[in-house]
Amino acid sequence: MKKNLLNSPHTQGTAMDSLLAEMVLEKALLNFRKEKIHQKIDQALKDNNKQEFLLLTEELKSIS
Repeated sequence: MKKNLLNSPHTQGTAMDSLLAEMVLEKALLNFRKEKIHQKIDQALKDNNKQEFLLLTEELKSIS
């Protein structure tokens, strides 16, 4: 029977893979969120909605 030790290379690789997957997912979610905000900013400009535009640009600045 194979035993996995806490500091074995296999465990470190699995932890590193999980961290990398989490980082990729967070980056993808951030990019998706930014794209949605950009779309809403474009719509606010088309609608000539200054208040919405200002709110959205502040939100975009806060996550960038």
